[in-house]
Parts: sequence; structure tokens; C-alpha cells
Amino acid sequence: SIKLHDLTGWDCKKRRIPFQFVGVCFPDSKPEASDVYRYKMDYPCIGTCVIINNKNFHSKTGMGTRNGTDADAANVAKTFKNLGYKVKTLNDQTVAEMKRLLLDASKEDHKNNASFVCVMLSHGDKGVIYGTDGCEKFDTLVQCFKGKHCKGLVGKPKLFFIQACRGSALDEGVIETDSEGDEQTSEKIPVEADFLYAYSTAPGYYSWRNTSNGSWFIQKLCEMLERYSGKLDLMQIMTRVSHGVSRQFESSCNLPGFSNKKQIPCIVSMLTKDFYFPV
Repeated sequence: SIKLHDLTGWDCKKRRIPFQFVGVCFPDSKPEASDVYRYKMDYPCIGTCVIINNKNFHSKTGMGTRNGTDADAANVAKTFKNLGYKVKTLNDQTVAEMKRLLLDASKEDHKNNASFVCVMLSHGDKGVIYGTDGCEKFDTLVQCFKGKHCKGLVGKPKLFFIQACRGSALDEGVIETDSEGDEQTSEKIPVEADFLYAYSTAPGYYSWRNTSNGSWFIQKLCEMLERYSGKLDLMQIMTRVSHGVSRQFESSCNLPGFSNKKQIPCIVSMLTKDFYFPV
């Protein structure tokens, strides 16, 4: 509603003159689906969710068996299936198989899809993800989804959730003392736009996994998605994931120096709009 208020002021000749001040009152309302700051979801399908679940590794890699990862894979598959995604789970993928899998996924016809999701469950290190026979730079694996390489997903959210170590540092923790419409338009957008990379841990740090219940990050991710999808946008949900991982988990390990450690996820967002999962 618009409120007009009659006021008086002075002109340059010191004469009192009337003028009007316009005050605008913005009503409180939930953003419409066509809001310019909200991703469109009125597509026939919400999209595909690809899960790469690497548990067993060749001896030459020096990597051990990732016990507990099957619980993560099952949890993720159930969660995203309930959200309406077409879920594909691939186990124990080599580097070449991961590359081929993601390349094939990027070449699929996504014109009727609202988004794309990839969940990677594997060993990792600084900037790399492990296949069963070696490692590859993460940036190389996702390059096929950028810009002209995947035109069907241009302007749509591409979400990557990565459960993997990003180094070997252990987090000691610290005590807290204070607690648009249907009209067809065309515009140029950055090739890196509309990506979200949700890492289980901060750069350089170890990522924790329970051998029975799965990783801290995936447990909390699935819990928060199930609780808040349709109510909060994705970035708000991820903030709650980070809060849960950082406050509700602490390591307990028989190995010297590995107990009482903490973890904080790292969310890297190039999303340009709010993303709400449908309910």
C-alpha cells in the first residue's frame, strides 16, 4: 500500500511550499515461484541424482576399505528418491569410470529437468577425489558440467555433495565462551554460475565416518533435507547441516591422537537464486 503525507518545505527563495513524501509499505509475503531470485521448479522432472560410492580400493593406492560408506549410499539414495530424483548408484568406480560416468551424465538431455545432483563418497586429499585405482582432480571431474559443455543445465542448479577427506589435519575444536514467468529470454551468464559444492570438511582437514552409521556429514545432510525441504532454501538447510556436524559429533577412536576431534563442512556456493526442493 502507498501512503502519502502532506509536508511543507522551503524553496530557494525562502518561500514555504507544500510537497508530498511518498512512503512505500512492503507487505510480508512468501516469495512467488516466479520470483527472479528463486530457481524455477516447474519442470516435468526435478532431475537426476548420481551417487558414486567407492568402498574398496586397489592396494597400490594405499587406501583402506571405507567401512560405513554403504550406509551413506543407502541414506542418500532414499533421501533424494523421496525428493523426486531419479537416483543412480554406482559402486567402486575407477578414475576412468568416474570420468565416463560424469561425462555421460552431462550429455544427457536435461531440458525437462530442474536440477542435477551428484554425491561422491570416497577417499580424498587436497583438491582430489579417489577412484578405486588412483586419484583425479575434482575440478577435472566436474568440468563437463560447465557452460557450453552441458547446455541443458545452463541456468539450473548443479549440486555436488562430497564426502571425502581434504587433507590429514585434525580439528582440535575450541571452547565457545559466548554461546520470472514463461517468456523466453536469452542472456549471457558465467560458466561457473549455478554450482554448489558441499564438502564434508574444510580444506586440508580429515573427514570423519562411523563404520556403522556412516559419515557425520551424510547423516546430518539427509536428516536436514528430510526435515526442511520445501520449508527452507538449500543454503539455509546447509547452514543447519554445518551446525549439526560441528556441534553434535566428536570423534572417539582407539588410535592415539584421534579422539575428541571435531569437523566443520565447507559449503562453496555459486548459486544465483534461492533453491527450494519441492514437497
